[in-house]
Amino acid sequence: MAKLTVDEYLRTPESLRPMELVYGVVREPAAPRYGHQSVVTHLGALLDRHVRERDLGQVCVSPVDVVLDRDAALVLQPDIVFVAKAHLDRIKERIWGAPDLVIEVVSPKTARRDRTTKLAWYARHGVRECWLVDARRRSVEVVGLQEEPPLRAEYAGDVSVRSFVLPEWEASASEILS
Repeated sequence: MAKLTVDEYLRTPESLRPMELVYGVVREPAAPRYGHQSVVTHLGALLDRHVRERDLGQVCVSPVDVVLDRDAALVLQPDIVFVAKAHLDRIKERIWGAPDLVIEVVSPKTARRDRTTKLAWYARHGVRECWLVDARRRSVEVVGLQEEPPLRAEYAGDVSVRSFVLPEWEASASEILS
């Protein structure tokens, strides 16, 4: 399998299928299941409303390419991304560099990779915070990635999810997963 550069990857035809470029190798997993996309849609709408009402930046749902490392050919598509107003210059048809917040809705097939490999990439490349939303466990784990060790908090039920990046956020895990 030939490896691609970021430029070669970005010249491939536009697609709504999930794709990632991992150190030059294209990954094309199957499309997410309905329940996964339902959570993404609902949380994306909640987050977008929160961000727009406060003029904090931009929210986008997958598929959108996030070029974390051009030289290493690492391009990911988190389920939801937030780019703060101060970093909007990173958005040029794609996101070039680290979003401030990425959200991964984990599933049984992706949970291990989301919680280890992807979390490490996000931390290494400057993402400030990652939420791991687990519909099966009915929980939201918030990981502050730029702290050593990373700050972690898990929320379930009617407890409001606390964000380091969005300190005024008030939705609970129950509301996110409703």
